[in-house]
Formats: sequence, structure tokens, C-alpha cells
Amino acid sequence: MKKIQYLFVILSVTWAQAQTFIPAYGARVSQVSQSNINSGLQDFVSFGTKTTGSANNANALNWLKSKYTSFGYSISQVVEDPFTVGSLASKNLVVTKTGTLYPNTYVLVIAHFDTINGVGANDNGSGTNALLEMARILKDVPTEYSIRFIHFSGEEQGLYGSQHYVNNVVNATSPKMNIRLVFNLDQVGGTAGQTHNTIFCEQDTNNSPVGNNASSASVTQQLKNCVALYSPLQTNTGVAPAYSSDYMPFQNNGEVITGFYEGYGNTNPYPHTSGDIISNMDPVFLFNVTKAALGAVQHFAVASTSLSVAESTSANAGSDWTAYPNPAKDYFEIKTSGSESGKMTFELTDMTGKAVLQTEDTKKIDVTALPTGVYIGKLQTKGQSSSKKIMIKR
Repeated sequence: MKKIQYLFVILSVTWAQAQTFIPAYGARVSQVSQSNINSGLQDFVSFGTKTTGSANNANALNWLKSKYTSFGYSISQVVEDPFTVGSLASKNLVVTKTGTLYPNTYVLVIAHFDTINGVGANDNGSGTNALLEMARILKDVPTEYSIRFIHFSGEEQGLYGSQHYVNNVVNATSPKMNIRLVFNLDQVGGTAGQTHNTIFCEQDTNNSPVGNNASSASVTQQLKNCVALYSPLQTNTGVAPAYSSDYMPFQNNGEVITGFYEGYGNTNPYPHTSGDIISNMDPVFLFNVTKAALGAVQHFAVASTSLSVAESTSANAGSDWTAYPNPAKDYFEIKTSGSESGKMTFELTDMTGKAVLQTEDTKKIDVTALPTGVYIGKLQTKGQSSSKKIMIKR
């Protein structure tokens, strides 16, 4: 009994550590790319309706695998997890990044990639692409705890993929798989034309068993703190109960859960319809949600608080230019922090990811032919690139 009490105290102290802004975490958060998110959404919707067991679903899974291998994850790190739903066969995708101090204790970062009744840009291309962007940035970052990025299928039909994983991986491991927490991202893309400055942080409330409720409340408060530290977003002031997504089989298994959801009581009419397309969501909101999520994953997995040389170079490249004026009317100038040498290319894309302007070795950008709106500017020089939001307003 004393040993159990001691372990409880250790866990309580671990979760109770004060949270402050960590510059290395912030530098990695600054590497989140709006253009990557936009192009990922375009790829995701190109597979059509990704119903569990369909060819489109299998094609989307293969696309996910190719994305992780392009980031540098090895074949042994990217594992398919097959399961069946009645007569239908499908697969989850599990990508493991091994921790340096606690390799057998896992932070699970999860999102489903199956869709129904449409291409599912928001539900759940948003969560899917947030995971991809976080995995890209964290690929070579040491973390004390192992991270598993898991893309579940079968969610829309009844959480089949996640329930299979709990039954056949979590509980079938000997000893049982040790999970630090489960962080779910589902429908975090917002609605076009609405103001999105709040992300809802979900926690376990009245679900059985109740023994994990207090820990869920604790990690959800830490999640809220990370939102404030690493993004411009606000969080819900009350409790947002977890329900009807892939964290629930884990909750029922006694694990500690938390999650992001775009909002309770909102008026988004598009999920589960043919209208769930990119033009009906808010990719800038997803960009900010991904920033908040990346800050949180670093906190929960205890990422290195120092930057590698490669990270420092990338972080500097991401912060050394601005567009002025912004918002722009007819033109803006690219202002850099120092003298530039070598080829410089600039691309402007709209919020669907379509390139609308490209220049080379030019700092004064003429946008008179472009309509009012929000765009993403991507500057590439010396083998490094960074993206920033640019507004055109007349």
C-alpha cells in the first residue's frame, strides 16, 4: 500500500509541475506551416468519401504512410493495424516515436481519418493534418516519453478502430501497455465566415469508470495552459465533456484522456454531409489549433528544451521576414532581417491551397489582380522556407 501511495504522489507531482513558456517549444510551434496544412487538406479530400472498408479509405491510409516516410520515419515505425467491421476490412495506422527516458510509456495523439457522406475536410481532415504537421516537426526532437501518432478508421461507424486497438494492443500487451495520456483531435477546422478564437478542451466527466476523472481534469487544465502559451486562441471557461470520439474506448479502459473540439453548441451544418469541404471550413483556425496542439504534445511528452542546430536554422528562417503593409491593398514588400544572398522565391496561395502568385528575387509584390481575402505567403531562400498569413483588404 505504501508503494502504491508513493507512486500516486510521484504521478501527482509530475502532473502538477508549473507551466511556463519554453522557448524551444515555441520555436518548434513557429515551424507549423499553413501551406502544409492547406496542401494536406487538398490531398485528403482528393480521395473522396473514405468510408471504412472502402478503396478510398485504403488509398487514404497509403497516403498517410507515404507522408510519414517522407518525413523520415522508418518502415518499422509506421505500422498498419488491421481489423474488421462485420464483413469489411480496414486498418488503423500507428506511428511510434520512441522516448529517451520512458520508452515503454506512451503519449497517444489520435485522430480518425474515415469519413461518411462526403470528403470530410473538417471531420476529420482537420485532425488528420494536425497530426501530420506535428509528426513532421517532432520527428528528430528527443522526448522523454514515447509518442504514438494513431490514425483510426471505423470511427464514424462506431469507434471500431479505436476499440480494436484498446482490445488487441493496449490490453493484449504483456504487461499491459502503459499510457501516460490520450490526446484526441476531432473536427477542429471551424466554419468559414464565423469568428473562431476559441478551442474547446474536452475532459472525462461522468463516464464510468470514475477513477480517471481527476487525472483527466488535471491534464485538460494543462492543455488549456498550453493553448494560452503557444497559440493566439482562447479556451472554454467551463467543462467540455468528452463524448462520441476515439478517446472513449480508452476512457472506458481507465486511461487518462483529453481532446480538442472546435466548439459546443456551434452552428456548423457541414460534418457528415457533402458540404464538408475545404471552402466551408477555416484553415487559419486549424493552423492555430495545430500550434496549440504541438505545444501541448511537447509538454506531455517532455520534449527537449534545447534546439538542435538544424532546428535553430529552421526557427530562424521562420521568423526573419515580414510583409509590409499587412493588410495590403495593391502591393506589399518583403522585409528580411538582414542581407540575403542566393535565390529567393516567393509564393502566395489562397486558403484552398491554390497558388495565385509566384515571384523570384523580388521583394515588392504586386497584388492588384487579387481579390480581398486571406492568403499564405511562403518565402524560400538558402534552402529554408517559412510561411506567414497575409491579408489583402480594399
